[in-house]
Amino acid sequence: MAERHPKPYLVGDHLALDFLNSQVGSSGEPEDWLNDGAGLLAWLTEAGAIDASVARRLRRRGEAGGNLDRVAEQARELRKWLGEFVDRHAGREIDRDAFVELGSLNRLLARDDTYRQIAPALTKARGAGRSRPLQSIQIRRWTTPDRLLQPIAETISDLICNTDFRLVRRCEGDGCILVFYDRTKTHARRWCRMAVCGNRAKAAAHRARTARSQDGLSKA
Repeated sequence: MAERHPKPYLVGDHLALDFLNSQVGSSGEPEDWLNDGAGLLAWLTEAGAIDASVARRLRRRGEAGGNLDRVAEQARELRKWLGEFVDRHAGREIDRDAFVELGSLNRLLARDDTYRQIAPALTKARGAGRSRPLQSIQIRRWTTPDRLLQPIAETISDLICNTDFRLVRRCEGDGCILVFYDRTKTHARRWCRMAVCGNRAKAAAHRARTARSQDGLSKA
């Protein structure tokens, strides 16, 4: 029976960082959304990386022989690699020297099987003077369960190449290991979620101020 998980923590403001946050520690008890194939499918669906129809199709194809569980193991290895890469580079600009670290990611990207098709446009483009009736879309062939790694590899590639790694940060909450991309205007984000770690920090600071005040009164 597949293990049930709470809703994933999609607080990274980038899918690759949400993927990194798919393993957390809560009150000393680890939570890993990728612990098996069913968990991987559920996480990818919740995160919007794949459609529910793709998950159903690959679940049917991957049930025999534990194929999905093997893919989940590969996803955990990819997450471990990403975590180490982020630890080395977060908070500073990535330079060309980082290329030597990307061999395994490039090999995974090379396994992709996508093609482009022209299809009717579903909505009018924002700011366009007139709507365009057709659009070019990218389609992925979901032929085998290991194709589930491709959207993850793609979003990691986007994180590395198209974001400012100086804005990749870990939450400052006590004991929190979640990572996020700071998209705020002032680039002053400190917490994964203000309602959780931010409020805890405020409460801890208030208790510390109260304790200092009471200590000062007792010595007066």
